[in-house]
Amino acid sequence: MTSTVGDRAEALIADLGISSPDELDVEAIAFDSQVEVVYEAMTGCEASLVGYRDRAIATINPSGVRGRERFSVAHELGHWHLHRGRSFKCRVDDPSANLSSERALEKEADSFAAHLLMPGPLFNPVVASFGKPTFQQLTRVAGDFGTSVMATTLRLANINTLPVIVACYDRQGRRWAMPARDIPKRWFLKEKLDEDSFTYDLLHQGKECRGLGKQPADVWFENDDAGKFEVQEQCIGSTDGTALVMLYLESSMLEAGFDWTVGRKYNEYGSYVARRTPIR
Repeated sequence: MTSTVGDRAEALIADLGISSPDELDVEAIAFDSQVEVVYEAMTGCEASLVGYRDRAIATINPSGVRGRERFSVAHELGHWHLHRGRSFKCRVDDPSANLSSERALEKEADSFAAHLLMPGPLFNPVVASFGKPTFQQLTRVAGDFGTSVMATTLRLANINTLPVIVACYDRQGRRWAMPARDIPKRWFLKEKLDEDSFTYDLLHQGKECRGLGKQPADVWFENDDAGKFEVQEQCIGSTDGTALVMLYLESSMLEAGFDWTVGRKYNEYGSYVARRTPIR
């Protein structure tokens, strides 16, 4: 059976006998993999990796944000285990760039890092205890695992146990989105924020979104039948002018039939624009 990127990361955790989040010492895990971690100021890059034979040095730009530093170490460790001997350029100085790009090596290293720092056997039971976690609860989880809130929220979508979409928006529109794997592809997330969304209020009026709130699904989705459904929305702002958004879909949205009209444009001759790619 072929192992996935996540399997390889979590195998390291299992081999080291780690059984609780406070044992996830990423520098020690790197040392066990023959990678020395050095913290040194860098310009234009968050981290770099230089290897020779079976040893490597990972240089990490000190950011003062421990969760970000730990993710950078785990990201470079992912390159060491997955891409040794290959040429690559890290982009972990801008996590959103990795999410909105098609750079396979960076996405693989990000996935490795997420599984290494938040391994399923430890992470999944914690988030399951909350039902549908809010950002306040995920912030506490992030503190326990030593990760950023964004990385923790993305991991929630990645484990695919809840019908959740995680997205990032600014005033101009959507920067990226990550749906849980079982979200039907028929749902098309809007490019531009609806004025009725809590996220619009946050970005344009500074109004905080303190908890999950119900919204008609047509506030967030282009589909003609979206108004028949509801979602739960919560958002938090960032210093860079973006908002991180969580959308929980109601169960009936997972059972809706395929939508043949969404993403098409029409003239008097019928449909003339191919369907756009959904949020994947």
